[in-house]
Amino acid sequence: MRALNALAGIMLAAAALGGHHSIAPYDLVHGTIIEGVVTRLDWENPHAHISLDVTGEENAIEHWRIELGNPGQLRRLDWTQKTIKAGDRITVTGGRAKNGSFNLRGVYIQLQDGKKLMCLPGSDQ
Repeated sequence: MRALNALAGIMLAAAALGGHHSIAPYDLVHGTIIEGVVTRLDWENPHAHISLDVTGEENAIEHWRIELGNPGQLRRLDWTQKTIKAGDRITVTGGRAKNGSFNLRGVYIQLQDGKKLMCLPGSDQ
């Protein structure tokens, strides 16, 4: 019976670990700052996302995807589904994807009025 309980505990722990999304794809050591226009906010689990159009080199539009915390975490950080909307210009600080794609793990955003909002619990501004 003990072996069966131990096996069940190991399986539950493995399932919990498998459900966690890793931050390994992001360079959180070297910060990246981008500014652009919000095209959409996806308020979903396990992570909310901002789609952001950024003007890059030679005025080419880069379509960035910003990964945030989950909606529960964001609510505790004073976010709502209406905090940002399509057309808002924001600045995002975070860790860029290590593969060079236009993906960023957001640490905080700055709204046009200067207000800063954390994107992840426990992050420092």
